[in-house]
Amino acid sequence: MLDHIFISVSDTARSVAFYTAALAPLGITARVDYDGKDGPPGHPNLNGFGAKGRIFFWLREGKTAGDATHVGFVSNNKMEVDEAYAAAIRAGAKDNGAPGVRLYYDPRYYAAGVIDPDGYTLEFVYKSWQHGS
Repeated sequence: MLDHIFISVSDTARSVAFYTAALAPLGITARVDYDGKDGPPGHPNLNGFGAKGRIFFWLREGKTAGDATHVGFVSNNKMEVDEAYAAAIRAGAKDNGAPGVRLYYDPRYYAAGVIDPDGYTLEFVYKSWQHGS
């Protein structure tokens, strides 16, 4: 299991606004801003997102390579997938696959995909077998 991930973004304010809107339907609403001066030399400033007492998704300003990164976010049900996809599109994402079943993976794999402002592909995923139903 992953504890956290950093992605580099070209415009921190834009990306914080985008992810604040896109992740809220998934319950990822906790926010932490970390000043790099508080860490070891060269530590970047970070903007973190999380839920349930954990901050696990961090943004840092820097070089971007959008086509090199894909992030899948857990959804608790199909409605969360739909809502996160809609929120991301409203916040400026490009469509990368409307909400629906992904039969090529599994008939119980429900997901939606978007491309964020830096070109990263994001997926909002509900896998019913991982939720006990």
